Amino acid sequence: MASGRRGRIARRTAIIVAVIALSLWMEIAGFMATPAGERPEVSYTTLHTVVPLVFAACAGVAWRTAPTPVPARLMVTFVVLWIPQSIYWVIGGIDWLWPIVRGVDLGWAVVAGILVMVYPKGYLSDRFDRWIAGIALVATVVNFLAVVLLATPENVSCGCVAPNPYQVADAPTLFALIDIGYRMVGGALALIIAARLLVRWVRGSVPARTVAFLMPLALFAWATTLAAQAVTYAVQSTADTVLATVSLIAMASIPVCFDAGVAHTRNMRARVADLMRITREGADRGLWAESLARTLRDASVRVYWWDEEKGRYADAAGTPIDAADADPRGSHSILPVASPLGAPIALIRHDRVLTDNSRLLDGVSSALRLSVDNGRLRSEIERTLEQVRQSRQRIVEAGVEARRRIERDLHDGAQQHLVSLGMRLRLAANEARDTDELELATELEGTIQMLNMALRELRELAHGIHPSLLSSGGLALAVPELAGRCPVPVEVSVQAEGRLPELIESTAYFVLSEALANVAKHSGASRAWVRAYVEGDDLELVVRDNGVGGASLDKGTGMLGVSDRVDAVGGTLDVDSPEGAGTTLTVRIPLGQPLDGD
Repeated sequence: MASGRRGRIARRTAIIVAVIALSLWMEIAGFMATPAGERPEVSYTTLHTVVPLVFAACAGVAWRTAPTPVPARLMVTFVVLWIPQSIYWVIGGIDWLWPIVRGVDLGWAVVAGILVMVYPKGYLSDRFDRWIAGIALVATVVNFLAVVLLATPENVSCGCVAPNPYQVADAPTLFALIDIGYRMVGGALALIIAARLLVRWVRGSVPARTVAFLMPLALFAWATTLAAQAVTYAVQSTADTVLATVSLIAMASIPVCFDAGVAHTRNMRARVADLMRITREGADRGLWAESLARTLRDASVRVYWWDEEKGRYADAAGTPIDAADADPRGSHSILPVASPLGAPIALIRHDRVLTDNSRLLDGVSSALRLSVDNGRLRSEIERTLEQVRQSRQRIVEAGVEARRRIERDLHDGAQQHLVSLGMRLRLAANEARDTDELELATELEGTIQMLNMALRELRELAHGIHPSLLSSGGLALAVPELAGRCPVPVEVSVQAEGRLPELIESTAYFVLSEALANVAKHSGASRAWVRAYVEGDDLELVVRDNGVGGASLDKGTGMLGVSDRVDAVGGTLDVDSPEGAGTTLTVRIPLGQPLDGD
């Protein structure tokens, strides 16, 4: 495939080089062969030479960018047929050649007209264009036959050619009528094409004007000057140099406008990338339609989405598509969009002009499918994340409930048994002392001390599992007691306005517990501050110290446990810990439900 492409490029390059060489030879050889007194101005000759070079260069571009090879082939043909009148000073003595050249030396005008009519699709798309092209070709054939069979040396401007060997009759009047008529018909057709294209551009929609681009202006300027030159030829007048110069400039602008218009149309597809960027996360349907209208520069765009439940297409507001939009006529077309499996997704009503740009519409279809897929995937991910969040919250709630149950069991079970055992040992020690059994009394006192130590450790264990103060008095009672057990002096400020949900209180308590433990272990602080208050729908916790700083979630330093607890209830954690300036830990936990009263 690559070698075939390289070969194709090489052939096209060779063709362009060959026609450029032919054009330059005709221009230079003709200019040099023309007597000095009859030579045109050098500036005009130079401009006349530039026109085919512009067409040749644009042919190379059109072969790469145009939708079909036809425009490039027409441009190459134009270069071959752009024959300067001075060439007859070179070939005038070749009697069999000059009549043929004279018969085709206006063929460039027909080629230019067809080139304009194939813009931008690359082919003649409607009956009117085909009729115009047919008339022009028939007129060209008639003119060619008239020149070959009737032309005399007097019909060549230089008067430097040999007799016509193909001449069958001496009919100067008939030849003049055909010659002038051919030029007049050509000028009229050029004006018709230009006027039609210009009117279509003026009356067209924004997308139609975007596609037409500058071609109508260039063509109208050239057609006007061509018609003026035809009139001056018919009345045997000398064309004004300014008029001829304008005609050359307008002619050279036609292939440039063609390539620029095709490139502009191709660049419209690049805007689909912007559309995909806007909708990559699955934009809502209203925003999608607005973005599409801006991308296509078509305010008439309507997007109707397939409603699986109701089995119909409807717009973003839920209004079903009407019959006129479902089967449009005239200026609009419908682009159906379906999934790779054939399931309907949407219908896009757009300006009919955009139908010619199939790659653009394919890009729009792909963007819409991608947007729908992204939206579906995003919804699935959000639903999965919500399920995970709810699952984590249920696990946390189950853990809180288990801790509270263990604490209650320890308090009502093992702790009460140990208290009762201690009371019985105390009675036994007192009785042994009363009966002068001092050794037994001493042993029982030692046992009581060991029991009290075990009871104290059990109470601390139960407190760590679930502090009883938190259950009975909430954060207002539990946080000051927690801060009091920290080896670093802590200043506490707790907003005491009602009770919070049990899960929120439990999470906040253990977050503060771990944060204060980090202060004691890692911060090297001499003082700390704790603040807990409700702001809006969130509980905000702030723990600050005057330690060495440098704490980070990435470095661990005891923060991961805090982060996990906060994340489990959908909260946020912010750590501000510059080196040498202490650490500020800010936690926000959404309440999710109204506060309970006291």
